[in-house]
Amino acid sequence: MAALLLGLLLVLVLFGAGFALKALWWAALILLVLWIVGFFVRPAGDGGHRGRWYRW
Repeated sequence: MAALLLGLLLVLVLFGAGFALKALWWAALILLVLWIVGFFVRPAGDGGHRGRWYRW
């Protein structure tokens, strides 16, 4: 019985980790798309040329 519960616990942990990793991949993909869009769509800076889109 303990082996069955341990196996079930292992399956639940691996399922949860797989779901979390998939969610993190989707979040990384969305942030990458937003970063690329922000890189190409940036306001004009001083003198009419495109400025840096980041603040560092």
